[in-house]
Amino acid sequence: MLDRIERHNDTLNAFITVTGDLALEQARKADDELSQGKDCGSLHGIPIAIKDLFATKGIRTSCGSKLFENWIPEYDAAAVTRMLDAGAVLLGKTGLHELAYGNTSINPFFGAVRNPWATDHDPGGSSGGSASAVSAGLAYAALGTETGCSIRQPAHCCGIVGHKPTFGLVSTAGVQPLVWTMDHVGPLTRSVEDAALMLGVLAGHNPDDPYSAKNTGVDDFDCSGVRLDGMKIGVVRNFFFDGYADVIDVVDAALETLRELGARLIDLELPNVEQASREARITFAEAFAVHADNLEQNPEAYSEELRGRLAESESIRASRYAQAQHFRRQFTKECEELMSKCDVLLAPTATIAAAPINDRPEDYRRNAWKNTGISDFTGQPSASIPCGFTAKGLPVGMMFTGRLFKDRQVLQIAHAVQQATDWYRTPPDFS
Repeated sequence: MLDRIERHNDTLNAFITVTGDLALEQARKADDELSQGKDCGSLHGIPIAIKDLFATKGIRTSCGSKLFENWIPEYDAAAVTRMLDAGAVLLGKTGLHELAYGNTSINPFFGAVRNPWATDHDPGGSSGGSASAVSAGLAYAALGTETGCSIRQPAHCCGIVGHKPTFGLVSTAGVQPLVWTMDHVGPLTRSVEDAALMLGVLAGHNPDDPYSAKNTGVDDFDCSGVRLDGMKIGVVRNFFFDGYADVIDVVDAALETLRELGARLIDLELPNVEQASREARITFAEAFAVHADNLEQNPEAYSEELRGRLAESESIRASRYAQAQHFRRQFTKECEELMSKCDVLLAPTATIAAAPINDRPEDYRRNAWKNTGISDFTGQPSASIPCGFTAKGLPVGMMFTGRLFKDRQVLQIAHAVQQATDWYRTPPDFS
């Protein structure tokens, strides 16, 4: 794996920091333990990558920012601790959009991460380095974060699996925040079963994290044993299917495949979803609150693009933010009620495929995040899996979204689809 990173990272720029010596040390220790019959956990000896937004003890954690470019934490993020305690081997820290505030991985300080399906294309963001590394076989799995699209949209762009858990199911302690009430931590993997395995390690209450959920009733993420036959899959046509035809056509074809496999497709309408998308953007007022002190003291450490986005966040009035949070509670209740009519909702993960790094359409930002942003706003669990390719050979993902804390059900249905199809088996033509 380290050999592949050495050969291909100059092309993909997936890793900001490679921890080769540490990985070899951890791998040797894992081999010794296994030879002695000692099993340290479900990730024992598995090489993983971690988005460079997670604090890692003794390892530079740049957050994709000039502000933190030389920061070496004295502690690990809670999710990193769980991964290492389960025996994972750390390959390095992956690239991202500056401070995770964006849906690309084009970084003004560390360069653009590239998509292994088309190296002149962006891999999505902000967890693009993690997605690129997993897709290209530079890591078996990776940790990502998501506030608006940053796990599932890169998974869509890179033809892999990305699961955004229920809000609070996985602790965000030790992760550089963006929007406190919408930040999530989750896995990027090549298969649904690997995502479920990682979620089983990551999930759990953290008493030191005020956003960590208590008494979730969730402690098992085994995704096997479910058949598609008779499964009720809700398809919300309004809002979610408005986008680029080359992507929508692929998802429509995938829906017909699911129907042929016995799934019951139920057409549903989600009221107020356009307003929900607007209110989710209002919630990004928190981003300015997160960065206000650093921005005042060290504005030159922020790119012009990010200063502009933070200025947008600063301009949101407190009363407007309060209205958005009130609406959020109501809308989440409506979504939960709608899902009583089906097992999960299905939609395109994004309504645009990966775009050229130097030639993104003007509407790229909206089409990249509008679908995923809804369940970040509500906090509901959602998993993206591959479902085909555009005529240009770019991957397309579809996402399954469930009720709060029904992560296992979401993964079970995604796994059933994966087992009945071959979409996820196709690797990029990248050697």
